Amino acid sequence: MTLGLVFGAVLFAGAASGAWGEPDGSTRAPSSSEALPPTADLAGADLTPQQARQLVGDSGDRWAAYLSPQQYADLTGGRYAGVGLSVDREAGGPTLVAEVLPGSPAARAGIEAGDRLVTVDGTPAEQLPVTELVSRLRGGPAGSAVAVGVLDGTGPVRQLTLTRAELAAREVEADHPAPGVARIAVHAFTEGVGDQVRAAAAGAGGVVLDLRGNSGGLVEEAVDTASVFLDGGPVASYQANGEHRELTAAAGRSTAVPLVVLVDGGTMSAAELLAGALQDRGRAVLVGSRTFGKGTVQQPSRLADGSVLELTVGHYRTPAGRSPDGTGFQPDVPAAGEDPEALALRVLDGLSGSGPTAPAAAPTPATASTAAPGAPAGPADPAAPAASPGPGASAGPATAPADPAAP
Repeated sequence: MTLGLVFGAVLFAGAASGAWGEPDGSTRAPSSSEALPPTADLAGADLTPQQARQLVGDSGDRWAAYLSPQQYADLTGGRYAGVGLSVDREAGGPTLVAEVLPGSPAARAGIEAGDRLVTVDGTPAEQLPVTELVSRLRGGPAGSAVAVGVLDGTGPVRQLTLTRAELAAREVEADHPAPGVARIAVHAFTEGVGDQVRAAAAGAGGVVLDLRGNSGGLVEEAVDTASVFLDGGPVASYQANGEHRELTAAAGRSTAVPLVVLVDGGTMSAAELLAGALQDRGRAVLVGSRTFGKGTVQQPSRLADGSVLELTVGHYRTPAGRSPDGTGFQPDVPAAGEDPEALALRVLDGLSGSGPTAPAAAPTPATASTAAPGAPAGPADPAAPAASPGPGASAGPATAPADPAAP
């Protein structure tokens, strides 16, 4: 049975959406947050795109979404149509190109990291939320065009027309910041992410799992990632249409490698499920800041034309019975005023005893009985966004959650 959690980032124009495996109604399971009354099974319903969008709008469901067949395939498969650039904006500052994907349309046009993005389709970049910029840059199929104005600091604004191409999202990135230490950043849970994390962690004497800005995704991939660090046992449970179900990790994995998980206000949905499970099980120390606060379950239903409609049907909870809805999860070690990555390495070094290259000892972080379950550091009303878009929202792989109220 395929289960999925909603993505919290705007990956397509007009969609703050979530995704999972192949939907077909009652034989598939959901994703997760504020529960609505059980909805009728809409699998196979003959609705026009306009009717489906109207149903989403009228549902009052903050996490409901409508996706075309191609959008759904792209979302779950880790591919997207775009120009291959990521943007970054500090509060009140200009919109800068943070990264350019090699071989992408942006790279071929000569755009480089550090350039200023001035306009998108004629609209000044600073007049648009970062999430809207992402939607505009990715808001069309491969082969469609988007006009951008770019300033490199040495001349006038260059007016460029970029043709979108199908690109592969780099959802897992790994490096080695210290001998024996693997730092693994997971941007979203798409197909194959669990296997990529397993490969990146192989042979490491300590792991920093970076879930900052992770907008969620396929819950089976989040559970598979948990299985890299847990030797069986519970990962989460959820209620869907009155039925209680359990998610468990695969057995036979090593639990000896010290593990630190980096979280922030952009860690949401399936990423919160994973972080909360590792925290509850005493398997990892969470470092950073409070997570986003989304714990609802969305049921994907494939309509007659192949498009997908997702509506909230329930909640998930961690092994200790916690829900992140509205409050998020608090880290064990807050990174107030400190560089979170440097702090994570220090915590990892402490867990290792004599350093990350020494024989790994099992970590002993606070368990659910001693760790704060999520103090009200933000709005507790589930209907209110628990975090605003981070500065690193991306026009390539999504790296920050969108305000669910945004287009």
